[in-house]
Amino acid sequence: MSNYDENAVTSGAVGGDAIAVDAGLRNYMLRIYNYMAAGVGLTALVAWLTYQFTGPALLQSPLMWIFILAPLALVFFISARIHTLSATTARWLFFVYAALVGVSLSTLLHIYTSSSITRVFFIAAATFGALSIFGYTTRRDLSGLGTFLFMGLIGIIVASLVNLFLRSSGLDWLISIVGVGIFAGLTAYDTQRIKAMYDVRDDETSAGRKSVIAALSLYLNFINLFMMMLRLAGTRR
Repeated sequence: MSNYDENAVTSGAVGGDAIAVDAGLRNYMLRIYNYMAAGVGLTALVAWLTYQFTGPALLQSPLMWIFILAPLALVFFISARIHTLSATTARWLFFVYAALVGVSLSTLLHIYTSSSITRVFFIAAATFGALSIFGYTTRRDLSGLGTFLFMGLIGIIVASLVNLFLRSSGLDWLISIVGVGIFAGLTAYDTQRIKAMYDVRDDETSAGRKSVIAALSLYLNFINLFMMMLRLAGTRR
């Protein structure tokens, strides 16, 4: 009888811990997706406002290079300093980054029709959502894809830089096709990696930092997936 009681208590404790972990993981992931969605929403709003109030003037101005390069510098800063920043500072830097990206993406509204941008956005959102759910729920270990996807990402960056000089429509099409595959894979891979980052022992500061850097990873995957799809399926003005 005493053994039964002991086993019952142990089983109950384990079950309680599992429930606590599940609830904590759910809240952790929900915070990440909320940050990511808020960042995407802010980017879209800033892009539209920039398009409305500056017109093509900003597109033709040297200042545009500042808005293109500043987000790149900021994302490296956040990634390098995430372990020393407060959670609040990291969160605000993420939103500043999202706003700067919005300014640079306002150029898309001069190149593509609004209806095609909207259509591709929802296609990208549905694709991202499905891949993220797959990464969260699959029992298959996706860690082996990490090196392959990273090398593919480097290849896309190098090819894009080369094509700035070549201006080859065929190479641009190929980059976009490969890019969709790379960022689709990264979405599933990063979702699984972010899920594995959760630690029930994290304090609020550590959990906050992890949430911001995870939201940044998913945000970058979504924005790049959207841009690659837009280059393939967008209708030019």
